[in-house]
Amino acid sequence: MSYQVLARKWRPRNFAEVVGQQHVLRPLFNALQTGRLHHAWLLTGTRGVGKTTIARILAKSLNCEKGVTAQPCGECAACVAIDQGRFVDLLEIDAASRTKVEDTRELLDNVQYAPTQGRYKVYLIDEVHMLSRHSFNALLKTLEEPPEHVKFLLATTDPQKLPITVLSRCLQFNLKALSRDEISGHLQQVLTAENITFEEPAIQALAKAAQGSLRDALSLTDQAIAQGDQSVTMAGVQQMLGSVPSFQLVNLLQQLLAGDAETMLQTLDTVASQVPDLSGLIPELQNLIHQLALFQAVPSTAHATGLEPSAQHLAQQLPAELLHVFYDILVQGRRDLNYASDVRSGVEMTLLRLMAFRPEYLEIVETSAETVTQTKAVAAAPPPSKLTQTTNEQVQAHQQEQASAQPDVAAEQPDAGQAPHYDAEPSNAPEPEPQPEPEARFELAPEQAPEPESEPQQAPESQAEPAPANDLQALLATRQALAQKKNPEVAAPAEQEPSAQNQEPSAQEQEPSAVDQEPSAQEQAPETGPRTPVTQTQAEISATTKRAAEVDQWAAMIDELDLHGLTRQLARNSVFTQHSDKNVLMVRRNWAYLLNDGAVVTIKEAMVEQFDIQLHDVLVGDAEAATPVEIQQQINALRLEAAKQTLADDPLAQQLASEFGATLTADSVKPD
Repeated sequence: MSYQVLARKWRPRNFAEVVGQQHVLRPLFNALQTGRLHHAWLLTGTRGVGKTTIARILAKSLNCEKGVTAQPCGECAACVAIDQGRFVDLLEIDAASRTKVEDTRELLDNVQYAPTQGRYKVYLIDEVHMLSRHSFNALLKTLEEPPEHVKFLLATTDPQKLPITVLSRCLQFNLKALSRDEISGHLQQVLTAENITFEEPAIQALAKAAQGSLRDALSLTDQAIAQGDQSVTMAGVQQMLGSVPSFQLVNLLQQLLAGDAETMLQTLDTVASQVPDLSGLIPELQNLIHQLALFQAVPSTAHATGLEPSAQHLAQQLPAELLHVFYDILVQGRRDLNYASDVRSGVEMTLLRLMAFRPEYLEIVETSAETVTQTKAVAAAPPPSKLTQTTNEQVQAHQQEQASAQPDVAAEQPDAGQAPHYDAEPSNAPEPEPQPEPEARFELAPEQAPEPESEPQQAPESQAEPAPANDLQALLATRQALAQKKNPEVAAPAEQEPSAQNQEPSAQEQEPSAVDQEPSAQEQAPETGPRTPVTQTQAEISATTKRAAEVDQWAAMIDELDLHGLTRQLARNSVFTQHSDKNVLMVRRNWAYLLNDGAVVTIKEAMVEQFDIQLHDVLVGDAEAATPVEIQQQINALRLEAAKQTLADDPLAQQLASEFGATLTADSVKPD
């Protein structure tokens, strides 16, 4: 017996053997079981999904000698004749080769005659959309009112080309393209039954190349068996399909991210020698980027779990924003191939465009991670999500301490008359032991405290000539004093003026004497040990706080810096800290895509011009301190809860609720 290709040998003989398409098989099965048989059926779908196969099974169900059934026996003379293609009453017509109206009229001349062998005369018209307009017009009347013994089964891949008058006369069933899992599962069953050894990655590659068509998958499997000498291997399938090995794609992407153009071009030469068409490299890279993005979003997804370990490791390092940018570049690169002088130059320009848009910070990912670890060791300020609530007793104790210490500070600073309510930091107060810090303190970010010996104590007579050793420390002290003045919970209310609580951060510019006198008061206080960074507690943010600049020094500095657009957004999503006697700006990882040389230079120049502070490094990492954006989110959430509570406690609102059953819509509440 001659060899029969897999697509014909494994054609389903009944509805149970059909792969997928349950949304089509169910109504057909129910119609056959109940006897509600329409006279015209239209099956649509892409190539190789089972349109003609289902039509032939339906013809067997209508003409089986055991009666109209959804489960034809497959053994009677009618079923065997239909399987062998010699059933007289099943007329299969290829509309693509019989498009003339004369062919259609000749066909319809025999409609009136009763079937010769079966129960129904079945007309199976494949690619029915290829009929001419006159042929459709000739078919309309018969299609609307055919004889009782005639059934029309129409199949097409393009139902949009059918006249609406034809569509309205048929039951339409849309067959879907099969999924990769359905195709790969069927291929494994076929190869196991055929005693053909196979590799599962090779089956997945064939299922992907089939693009939803089971017939295409079986045809490719036939070719892969011949390619691998009675076995289906991944190497043979890749060579047959001309696809790029996955490790080559990962290497190419790593070289792009590293900016190694020379090695990238060498890899491109290797790929060009392996594939018949180099333009297929861009879709392969596009698919890899898609899988990396899926792995980041849902690591357990079926398509992502098939990634190689090197690709998974790469996905963990790349930001999601960069993957989306790369994906868009590859999509545009596929469009530009039509306008390139040749395929090789188009592919090269697409790869170079990917390299041009790579962020430079990726080169120091591991270094940044080490720096983040070291920064966490010296950081004292917790993130906003870990802020703790200060007890009332601690706040009262601190207020008493401020009230007792404030007259001394005022006496030592006669020139700071505009801000008599400023007080020195409690950590530098002349108590014999360090005091707890439950009060609201605001610092730029977790920073390393200066060594005690690096700040020599000055004699009392040096107070008249304040000269802070560190401009940044002076700025920090001033910001803390301003923040204490703004927060009524921790400032001494007896000495403060009523309007002092509403002053904006710009008060620093209005009170230059306070800026100069504050560091001197700190230096004169005896130190009991190394000063640790002040921690930020929940008491810092109250319902009256509206802006992050009121409680965070870095946010206040940003407001005074001449930053705009994306550069300002980059600064607001970073933390300013001191590490190893260097001023460091730590950018959040999910905002690192905004980092570029221009933004760094702009921030450095603005800080030198405005505050005379030298910014040494800009790193990418996850510092424990909160960024201005995160602090603002905390403030907004707290103000929203306070607004809801105020409305809930309002007597008028309570009266409306009790008398009229009114309810408060939480989503409509907005703080002032």
